[in-house]
Amino acid sequence: MNTIYIRTLKRAEHTVFNVSDGQKYYYDTQFNRRIPFSSGQQVKRSLIDALCDAINQAPSPTTFLFDVNKQKELKEGEVYGTCDPTYADQLFGGWMKASKGGTDRTLKRRSPLSISAMRALHPLLAGMDSENASFDRSDRPNNRVIVRDEKNNELSEEEIVALLQGKDRSLSRKWIPNNSRATGLFVFDIAIDLRRLFSVGVNSFEPEMAESTIGKLKEEGWIESSNVFGPCLVAPKKLRDRWIPGLAHAIINWRITSNQSRTFSLMDTLAVSISDNANLIAGSIRAKLSEEDSRKADPIVDESIPGVDTFVTLQAGAFIHTKSEKVDATSKAEEKLVELMSAYDYEGQLVNA
Repeated sequence: MNTIYIRTLKRAEHTVFNVSDGQKYYYDTQFNRRIPFSSGQQVKRSLIDALCDAINQAPSPTTFLFDVNKQKELKEGEVYGTCDPTYADQLFGGWMKASKGGTDRTLKRRSPLSISAMRALHPLLAGMDSENASFDRSDRPNNRVIVRDEKNNELSEEEIVALLQGKDRSLSRKWIPNNSRATGLFVFDIAIDLRRLFSVGVNSFEPEMAESTIGKLKEEGWIESSNVFGPCLVAPKKLRDRWIPGLAHAIINWRITSNQSRTFSLMDTLAVSISDNANLIAGSIRAKLSEEDSRKADPIVDESIPGVDTFVTLQAGAFIHTKSEKVDATSKAEEKLVELMSAYDYEGQLVNA
């Protein structure tokens, strides 16, 4: 087994995933509905944040480059990661460093985690609603109100009072109309490439790291080995044993960290399926059109599929017909992931292939 596939079912209630016109969505042409979603990039970032918290490591620093033109104006330049796998967010998240002018070799590591968007389990099982919000501070007597004319000059208090004559208008309230919110059952998939998970290539023709970084890793005990992608350095077992539980915890327990606080949702996990077969795992958590009404769909969690381990939480019973809910379902899912990732022979991949 070289790849672990994970499908997770979550419940979201009246929340925001991405802020773009209130909430990002795509249009489903078959069911004529707007479907909210969270991009794979946002899921990945939230997962990496949870990983860094779990292993108590600060994320790697980022270098931002700017250019100044002849008019002394700042122009956006490149953005560099550290390209250093001793940071967990770099090792598992991957990196790309392409220097301006092409004078330095491009460094590129493909992430061992392939993450889908979090989208509706079925177009009929998720949707969007809209609400109007307000920012009201009219009960505070110490507010400062500034009104500017067409020349950007501030009006005096007397001029403001005169301006408001005959108008029923408060200057301490903001009306925020048409705020979209997401609700429903959502699913996302992760594929973990175990061949790359703790292995970083040292192929000089397609470099992933600078020579100085390679030298540092060897000094820190990284093991010289080879896999199907060529020569590589493998993280030492002590580091693997420390980071694998953190990665498993992050995969099961992450939350979207960039949504708006006033629309918080637990986004609790209802079910998790784990397998080495992508086709089977797709059927373990699915939906089926109702036989009585084609405008309805029923969520299904199938625990009888051979080769797939499925874990169902207590709250799933409110939305899915199931009798196998367990209070420790997410903990058992974590343990299964730790078991699978720990059992892989990272150092002897070609020997045991």
